[in-house]
Amino acid sequence: MGGNDQQAYDRGTSLFSPDGRIYQVEYAREAVSRGAPSVGVRTADGVVFVAMSRASSTLMEAESIEKLHKLDEHLGTASAGHVADARQLIDLARRQAQGNHLRYGEPVGVETLTKFLTDHIQENTQRGGTRPYGAALLIGGIDDGEPRLFAADPSGTPNEWKATVIGGGRQEIQSVLEEEWEEGLSLVEGIELGVRALATHEEEFVPGDLAVATVTAADGYRTVPEGEVREAFEAVGLSADDEETADDAAEDDAADGDADDADSTDGDADGE
Repeated sequence: MGGNDQQAYDRGTSLFSPDGRIYQVEYAREAVSRGAPSVGVRTADGVVFVAMSRASSTLMEAESIEKLHKLDEHLGTASAGHVADARQLIDLARRQAQGNHLRYGEPVGVETLTKFLTDHIQENTQRGGTRPYGAALLIGGIDDGEPRLFAADPSGTPNEWKATVIGGGRQEIQSVLEEEWEEGLSLVEGIELGVRALATHEEEFVPGDLAVATVTAADGYRTVPEGEVREAFEAVGLSADDEETADDAAEDDAADGDADDADSTDGDADGE
C-alpha cells in the first residue's frame, strides 16, 4: 500500500506528498533544466536577452528555432523547456497585451503581465485534468521608462531579477551573473555579460548559435544582428569566426585524407 500511495502522489498533479512536495511541478522544473539556457540582464538602458539557439542538426533551418519573442512594442520574452508549452504561454501573453491596449488605451505593465501569466500557470498545479507547463519564461520590458525583468517558473512564482538564467547549466551561469552584474551596465555590456555567462556552460559555440534581443524605451523590442553579437564575442575573448573553425576542420580532413593515401601507397608497395 505504501508503494501505491507514493505512486498516487507521484502522478497526482494537484496532490501534496506527506513531505509537502508536488512531484509534477518538480518534474516540470526538471524539463526546464534540460532545455537550452536563456539569460536575461537588466541594464541602465533596457533589458537584454541572450539565448542559446543552436540547431540540433545541420538539416534544420536555424530560423525555425524559437527562443526569443516579441510580446509588445515594449515587451519581450525568452523561454526554456518544452517549446510547445512555451508557445501557449507566449500566445496568451500577446493576447493579454493587445487586450490591454483595446480596453485601456495603454501598454500593459511588465509586472502586471507577468503576474497574469503566473496566475494562469499556477492554476495548472491545483486543477485536475491538466499538467504543469514544462516551460519557464523570462519577461522583460519598460515600465514608465524603467527597465524591469521577471522570471516565471512552472510553479507559477513570479520573481523580479537584475540578471538571471533559465534552462540548463543554471548554477554555473547564475554564479557568473552574480559575480559580474553591476549597476549602470550599458546594453553592449549587458550583451557581453550574457555571452560570457553562457560560455561557462557551453564550451564551444559561435555567434550564429545565439539569439539576442534588447528592449529599450527608445527602440522598443529589437533583435540584435549577428554582427553585433560577433563584436560581443570578440570583446569577451571568445572566438567569433565560425568560418575559420570550418576551414580548420576542412584542413584536418584533408590532412587525414593525405595520410590515408600514403598508407594505401605503402600497402601497395608491400604487396609488390
